[in-house]
Amino acid sequence: MIGKLSGVIDNFGEDSVVIDVHGVGYLVHCSARTLQALPAAGEAATLAIETWVREDQIRLYGFAIGLEREWFRLLTQVQGVGAKVALAVLSTLKIAEIANAIALGDKAQISRTPGVGPKLAQRIVVELKDKAPAYASVDPAVVRLQGDISERRAPQPVADAVSALVHLGYGEIQASIAVAAAVRTAGEGATTETLIRTSLKELAK
Repeated sequence: MIGKLSGVIDNFGEDSVVIDVHGVGYLVHCSARTLQALPAAGEAATLAIETWVREDQIRLYGFAIGLEREWFRLLTQVQGVGAKVALAVLSTLKIAEIANAIALGDKAQISRTPGVGPKLAQRIVVELKDKAPAYASVDPAVVRLQGDISERRAPQPVADAVSALVHLGYGEIQASIAVAAAVRTAGEGATTETLIRTSLKELAK
């Protein structure tokens, strides 16, 4: 299996690049983000490679960094997500955005990807939710709070405070972040009114 390619860029396709390695041209499919990060034709480049072997073909997928390849592998483990969809997600969102969206259960962020509808976005979030927090940059307390709210485990004052902020026009993720910060400040036994007041101060910063 090919795990890395180092050579000279021969030419670019719409979603691929040909890398010349000692006279052999390898066609490598990439996300738009990776293609944009590559130098011009004629210059040296190195790509992390994921090799897919099928009965009728061998395909190479290239990534600017190893972490992008890890996310490609994670995404293609989800039912209904093939290589094309995984590359589309990686083209649309930064790795941190994908990880944060999954960790927070934000399927709307994932569905920004062309070809990814709400149902598939929900499946990606659900099937990868236990893996994303390890890559996410968001506060783990916010991840837990989002999970508690979605599964109706959050304490009533906390859930009510998030709901109140949403009704005031804040997004659910933004509201959850503010309430998580308010819980740290006011304590877990704080009333709904206290949490709302403290959350609004957080949002005003």
